[in-house]
Order: sequence, then C-alpha cells, then structure tokens
Amino acid sequence: MSSGAIGIMGVVVTLLLMGLRVPIAVALGGVSIVGIIWMLNLQAGLGIISSVPFNFIGNWALTAVPMFLLMGYVCTTTGMTNGLFRAMRIFLARLPGGLAVTGVAASALFASASGSSVATASAMARIAVPEMLAHRYDKGLSSGVIAASGTLGSLIPPSILMVLYGIYAEVSIGALFLAGFLPGVVSALLYMGMIVLRCWRNPELGGGVESLREKFTWDEKLGALREVWPLPVLIFAVLGGIFTGLFSPTEAGAVGAILAILIAIVRKQLTVESFKEAVVFAVVGSCSIFAILIGSLFFTRFLVLSGLPTDLADFVLSLTDGNAYLIILGVAVIYVVLGMFVESIGLMLLTLPIILPLVGGADMNLIWFGIIVIKLLEIGLVTPPIGLNVYVIKGALGSSVSLQEIFKGVSWFILMDIAALLLIVFLPELSLFLPELMWD
Repeated sequence: MSSGAIGIMGVVVTLLLMGLRVPIAVALGGVSIVGIIWMLNLQAGLGIISSVPFNFIGNWALTAVPMFLLMGYVCTTTGMTNGLFRAMRIFLARLPGGLAVTGVAASALFASASGSSVATASAMARIAVPEMLAHRYDKGLSSGVIAASGTLGSLIPPSILMVLYGIYAEVSIGALFLAGFLPGVVSALLYMGMIVLRCWRNPELGGGVESLREKFTWDEKLGALREVWPLPVLIFAVLGGIFTGLFSPTEAGAVGAILAILIAIVRKQLTVESFKEAVVFAVVGSCSIFAILIGSLFFTRFLVLSGLPTDLADFVLSLTDGNAYLIILGVAVIYVVLGMFVESIGLMLLTLPIILPLVGGADMNLIWFGIIVIKLLEIGLVTPPIGLNVYVIKGALGSSVSLQEIFKGVSWFILMDIAALLLIVFLPELSLFLPELMWD
C-alpha cells in the first residue's frame, strides 16, 4: 500500500475513533504511531515517541497556556465574575432587549477572562437565563444569546486558541491578539444590534415595553462599577502591556495570573481553598490541552511522511487555481461540519496539518487566515445538530427550556456570525489594521 493511501486511511480511522468518543489525544496519537511504524519501522516510531513530545512541550511560548488558564480560574473561583451580569444590566437594561444585550457584554468579558466558551456558557446560563425568563423574555432569545456570546472569548484576546494557532502556524501571537480584537468587537456589536432591532420591532421578545422602564440610581451604578472593576482592568492591563510592548504575549500570561491573584488579595477574596481549586483546574486543563497537542504533533509527522498534505494542497490548488476565496469556502464547510462533533482545540489541531500547506501554497496571510479559522470554530460550537455550547446550556437549564427552543434562538446569532465572517473574509483590513498599525 502506498504512503498516500495509508495517510488517507489514517485520517478516516481518526475521524471514526472521534465519532466513537475516543479521546482526541488518544485517537490522534494512536493512529499516527501505528501509521508511522507501518510506513517506516518500529525503531522509527519509537524514536518519534521519545523525541517529539519533549522538544515541543519545551517551547517557551506554551507557558502562556497554563498561565492564562490560571488567570481565568482565579477570576472565577474568587468571585470576580459574580456581579458581572448585574453590573452590565444596570447600564444596559433600558435598551430594547436590554437583558439580552447585557448577556452579550457579560459573556464576552467572562469568556475573555476564562478562556473557555464552554465554561462561560455553563456559568452564564445559571446566572443570566433565569433572570431573563423572570422578566418574561422569549426562551429562545434568552438561551440562544448565552450559547452564542460565550464563543466571543475565542476572538477577543487573550485567547488560548490564538496562542495554540500562533505556535502551530509559527506566526506572532501578539499580532494574532491584535488581529482578533476588532473582529471580536464587531461580532459582539452585530449580536447587540440584532437583539435591539428584533426587540424594538417585537417588544414581547424582550419582556414587553414595561421592561424599558426599569431605572437605576447613580449610587447603584457606582456600586456596580466597584463590584466588577477588577475584570475589565485585568483584561485591559494584559492587552495594554502586549500592545505597548511592555511585555510579550507569552509573558502576559504570567503577568495576568499574578495580577489576578493580587487583585483577589486586595479584595480579600483569595482563600487557600479558592486558590487550590484554581490551580487544580489550570493544571488539569493544561494537561488536557498538552495531550491533544502531542497527539496532533504525531499526527503531523504521520501526514508529512505520507505526503498527503502536499498531494492534497497540489490537487486543491489545481482545482481552485489558487483562489483564496474558494479555498476559504472549502475550509469553512470542513470546519462547520466537523465543529458539530469535535471541540474547538481538537478540531483546530486535527485540521491544521492538512490545511496550512494549502494556505501556504495559495500565498494567503496566515494572521488573517487564523482569525477566519477561529471565527469558524466559534460557529461550530453553536451549529445544529450537535453544537456543543447548546447542549451545555441545556444541561445547565434542565427542563426549563427545550433543546428546540435553544436551537431556534441561536439561529439568529449564527446569521450574525456568518455576517461577521463575511466581513472578516472580504475586508482583510478588519483583522490586519491593528497589527500593521502597531508594527509599522
């Protein structure tokens, strides 16, 4: 059997194993090692097993992953995020659909700090959705807004997905952070605009016209700011340090973690129990990500040896004549379909070994393409029939909202995601303006 045929067989078997719920790291690593031994020999396979993980995990840039995770978990375990929804509500509630708009803002901030769309969806579903339902908001809107808004943390830096993409594609993580900021803000504004327009035209979606009469005093507004100031200050301090060159994106993870701990100490929220819980969560999360990374490295070596990425890139380029938009369309179909079944990190690391040679062959900007990939991963998290965030929301809410109502509600946000994706694709400057501004 030819190496190319073995490569194709390996990809198919890997996807089948993932469909059977075999852990992604095991599926990637197991298939790859068997394939390498098949194509070469046992000694070559054992040599790769012993050398590749150590050489890659020793990459200094990877230290940002556990540090950003620790920063996020310190914020959640010490209660820095607890008053976020209430604070946003005080300032935004008088807009049509104000509580849903609040859900977008609060979820985006929460996701930026936690680095996890799933954690954001689970936490905000328990905080925000019952509040909206109590104010007679439409069930689909109430649940859909949280399912979709939790994904915004992937684009709005700091983002774990951007760190991993930057390392894997060998591009600047700082440039990726800058590139993702405007598309993330535009996505959030599209969500908010859609909510306001729909609730203005049909007030019953947002609890009726009486919901607009809720007023808050200046004392309440100042109290809300005092309650939640640490989170935006933390995020902007980390981003500001990166953008001004005070520290690198890799160092920003450690700075963010230390700053989060200091803020928690100043606010007298840090306890031995909360710190221990944050460290455990960060270690477990980091180990999970690193295991997938190692599996993807084996998978990359396996595919390179098989020659599949090069053959596929040549074939697709010959069909598309190197047209970037046709390539992006094909990539979008792959990501949206696989995104229904595979979580974001696993999907990205599974596909990059195949897609990056294709993108390089078409001479596409890897920073711009990285933002497109991350936006596609966001869409996959809420796409029927198996949008992961939708099922997280359903699990958090139980029988109070049906699965059909959540999918119906989230469909409006998918339309806004598609609109944002089109803007990113056809207006590359939306992603590249800030990196070019900072480095010119």
